[in-house]
Amino acid sequence: MEVEDWLGADNKLGIDIWNKKYRYNNESFDDWLKRVSGDSTISDSIRELIIDKKFLFGGRILANRGLQKEGQKVTYSNCYVLAPPEDSIESIFETAGKLARTFSYGGGVGIDISKLAPRGAKINNTANETTGSASFTDLYSGVTDLIGQRGRRGALMLSISSEHPDVEEFINIKTDLSRVTKANLSVRMTEEFMKYALHLQDKPMLLSFTRPENNIPFDKMVNPSEIFDKLCDANWDYGEPGCLFWDRISNWNLLSEFDNFEYVGTNPCAEEPLPAGGSCLLGSINLAEFVNGRGEFNYVEFKSAVHFAILALNEVLDEGMNLHPLKEQRDTAEKWRQIGLGVMGLADMFIKMGIKYGSQESIYIAREIGRTLIRGALYTSCQLAKNDGKFSECDSDKIINSVFFKNATHGDDYLVCDVEKYGLRNSQLLSIAPTGSISTMLGVSGGIEPIFAKSYTRMTKSIHDEDVGYKVYTPIIKEYMEQNGIEDENKLPDFIVTAHDIDWKARIHMITTWQDYIDASISSTINLPEDFPKSEVRDIYEYAYQSMCKGITIFREGCKRDAILTSTPKAVTAPINVIDTDSVRLVGKKRKLMTGCGSLHCTAFFDGESGNLMETYLSKGSTGGCANFMTGLSRMISLSARNGCDLNAIVDQLQSCGVCPSYAVRKATKKDTSIGSCCPMAVGNALIEMHEEMINEISGTSEKTSHTVVTHPCPHCGSELQFSGGCSQCNSCGWTKCT
Repeated sequence: MEVEDWLGADNKLGIDIWNKKYRYNNESFDDWLKRVSGDSTISDSIRELIIDKKFLFGGRILANRGLQKEGQKVTYSNCYVLAPPEDSIESIFETAGKLARTFSYGGGVGIDISKLAPRGAKINNTANETTGSASFTDLYSGVTDLIGQRGRRGALMLSISSEHPDVEEFINIKTDLSRVTKANLSVRMTEEFMKYALHLQDKPMLLSFTRPENNIPFDKMVNPSEIFDKLCDANWDYGEPGCLFWDRISNWNLLSEFDNFEYVGTNPCAEEPLPAGGSCLLGSINLAEFVNGRGEFNYVEFKSAVHFAILALNEVLDEGMNLHPLKEQRDTAEKWRQIGLGVMGLADMFIKMGIKYGSQESIYIAREIGRTLIRGALYTSCQLAKNDGKFSECDSDKIINSVFFKNATHGDDYLVCDVEKYGLRNSQLLSIAPTGSISTMLGVSGGIEPIFAKSYTRMTKSIHDEDVGYKVYTPIIKEYMEQNGIEDENKLPDFIVTAHDIDWKARIHMITTWQDYIDASISSTINLPEDFPKSEVRDIYEYAYQSMCKGITIFREGCKRDAILTSTPKAVTAPINVIDTDSVRLVGKKRKLMTGCGSLHCTAFFDGESGNLMETYLSKGSTGGCANFMTGLSRMISLSARNGCDLNAIVDQLQSCGVCPSYAVRKATKKDTSIGSCCPMAVGNALIEMHEEMINEISGTSEKTSHTVVTHPCPHCGSELQFSGGCSQCNSCGWTKCT
């Protein structure tokens, strides 16, 4: 079997993702399938589920399973949470070292900084007082920027308690768009803080911190309602920090009655609360493949898939037990045995069933599937406990007395009796991740998200060597239109809706419906239109809290952070000479340059009305010189252009860079170099050429008319980006901000 047979020959994006992210060393598809499925009694069943696109392991397993035999340092876990750093400089930097080591194996990490002293607290060194917990977020973000593994950058979540005196400063960190660019931020909201914020709005609350080193208390009186408002405003403006309702996280799981267990943080997309040193293996069932030709969901096949998925994740857990980067991670995995089975393709499933996402019928179906999912997972984990032994800290009485277990097993006395008798093999079973790369590879919607758009723009090169956009339909939309003879997406039935069509309350209803049966958590983003009133953001957070969500993420289109996440050339502030680009229509152009080191691709986006340069992307070919230099140069050019610097002044600086020896040698020998004597000079000449061409097109003096309008260009290919499932991603090339 070839990958084209599996994904479909026309699924070029999926094939590209498989080649770049999950294929190892040019292995064949059959070899990859064998490596990923393992070699055990259940391997044939897992292989069949993968071939049928009904189940996929998480990305780390797909990329890394078995590679330790090749001498590779790998982990199978997507998610880690490190022990929170203690309030000492040694512990702070030791945590940075652990972070770097975990990133080098390819795992994403969460760190809570609530144990660090607040700004102004007394310390026993020459500084007299600390710069505060929030100041160390830059350190951990910097480590994330530096360390990667097999082309994968680290992903980081930093959190702090709402009862920490630095919480307000933490909320404001990302209002400076140059700070902490390599981490997600979340506030762990306590019940006590929320009580003050929502019900005791005029009553101040004491936030107190005592350093163990000197036992000197640091007290701060705050108004929680005002701080909560600032968090809501920051989300409207910047899309962060996220909100974690910590008591709900702590109380709604299988371990809520365990005195020796504590969650200390979450992974980067917040679907995995974990203990100190905790990690989690991920896998997702594709719900769209369980709908038959009559539009009915096949629960029998789904139960079977759940059973084998739980078996497979436990098998991978045992196989990878000694592969974790740190001893504390190996010890915690052995002690608690967390896994995270989730779902994807929910929106595609609803479309196949003719059901509107967010309707009462969709909520009912989600509840039935969720109940089937958790009971199937519990039965299989209990069966494993009977055969192989329960997790070492398992206390059956405490599990069956947890509120979560009682809700999940209500009416199923056989399951309750089995768990009471045999226990469970796993302390954590279910988690709904964003599934960005694997769902995009299969061509289905991620996690429990609605489809983001019915169609999007994909970039290609015209005969004039320009970037030209053309419409591409989201796979499920394309399939539906072809099956029903529809040529205009505006004539699709009303039950087919996108993220921006669905009321935010309906989105929260869907999240909480699934959360009733998910013992870990859910990564889901509520997308808001640009004109959504700032005053109503608080309503979303209050409703999510009262609906018993474990957390909530919102993202308003056009927010200031949008410029960072999606490379949108929008002005963040408005000082003198800064171009306001909120309504700019971008036209992309591209040139292939030949330099002393090989080929270099220069993509530039211009204002479609004025012709001004707005954004530049430089990428090298298979040779082409230093990629980091190209990235830095393109960012500086873009920054200068967006802040009103004249293109001629930019090019003048580029043309003052002198002669590159390798450029001169190639120019003399192969005579194929672009005009100039070094890479910056060649880029400058190309920018001038494209700018003149752009001006001619605007004035109507050029015959070239091929161009496209891109609002949020992908930094890899220039196509339109979307923000979904807690991360921005490209449907054209598969690039995601999270990976």
